[in-house]
Amino acid sequence: MSSEKTTGDQDFSEVARPVASRTDPAELAARLQAWLGTKLPAGADPQVTDVQVPAANGMSNETVLFDALWNEDGQQRHHYLVARIAPAPTGVPIFPSYNIGQQFDVIKTVGEHSSVPVPRVYWSEASPEALGGEFFVMERVDGLVPPDVMPYNFGSWLSEGSEEDRRRLQDASVRMLADLHAIPEPAQLFPSLRDDLGSVAVTADAALRAHVDGQRRYYEWAVESGPRVPLIERGLDWLDAHRPTPAGPAVLCWGDSRVGNVIYRDFEPAAVLDWEMAALGPREIDLGWMIFQHRFFEDLATMAGLPGLPDFLRRDDVASTYHEHTGHTAADLDFYTLYAALRHAIIMFRVQSRAVAFGQAEAPADPDDMILHRKTLEDMLAGTYWNRIDSEGAA
Repeated sequence: MSSEKTTGDQDFSEVARPVASRTDPAELAARLQAWLGTKLPAGADPQVTDVQVPAANGMSNETVLFDALWNEDGQQRHHYLVARIAPAPTGVPIFPSYNIGQQFDVIKTVGEHSSVPVPRVYWSEASPEALGGEFFVMERVDGLVPPDVMPYNFGSWLSEGSEEDRRRLQDASVRMLADLHAIPEPAQLFPSLRDDLGSVAVTADAALRAHVDGQRRYYEWAVESGPRVPLIERGLDWLDAHRPTPAGPAVLCWGDSRVGNVIYRDFEPAAVLDWEMAALGPREIDLGWMIFQHRFFEDLATMAGLPGLPDFLRRDDVASTYHEHTGHTAADLDFYTLYAALRHAIIMFRVQSRAVAFGQAEAPADPDDMILHRKTLEDMLAGTYWNRIDSEGAA
């Protein structure tokens, strides 16, 4: 849920804005310039200009865009950069923790061990002194992002592209997941993602159990100061009753594997963003999330009386393309798409709780109504959702 994109961010600009020292461009420029002076060699003479704080900041990591010039090899070079800052606890953050150093390490390691396009990362700063929170700095990548507001399937450069263009983007995005999942020995390359999974090879089954347990902890944290949510609790119980036992080793999962977190050029991925949900797990965690996130927008389009993009990111097409590139047959997609819907429900509940806390919304009488895709999740739990979608020819 990134904001380094130039278009398509979800507008939470009026909810829990960060303190002035983190939003005033002049002050940020001075702070960043002083900080760069501690990171660059003597004589680099850094200068920071054109600081921008995107209006959609605050949903996840806060973001600052800036230009920086410094001397390298006797020449002054121009760098287009992004700082991703951990949100302040007073801003009612969406997640209980933001491991900035881990995000930095994941992006760097993915870039070193795969063909997945990620931004170049420069520095990770653990001290909050410079910007009021931990942060890391990476390059800014030009391109187009499928927008969230309004959703790309409501009308956007993506929906206005040709069917062939959309299929190229879809196939390239699935291929990118295949390349990510092919990174060898992820438990060794990404030790911070192992948690309690041990130091040896991690199985997909053990990683899935740990992942689901983590979602339970996330839910309990999200409801600490608010109402409990019966629909989410039903979903968590359903997971326990229906959790599969995936075979083979765990892979690196991006975690937030949706096209809205990718910068595209000519309908091909140019940079994969937003790694705060990265984890070890079965491949289907990413596949299910990618499929569900599009279905989430498709269901909104149906509610709005719009045609949407029913031929885009269809479940069988995604699974087939993934199989072509990996030889892996995606299994239990009913489970993994429901799991994605449930994970998204906890996030949506937290987003709405945040809006209520800052006076942007009123709490409904029924906490289930705080989940925007309530009916989708209810239908999935009832086992009727995909039958309906199949009958409409959109699965």
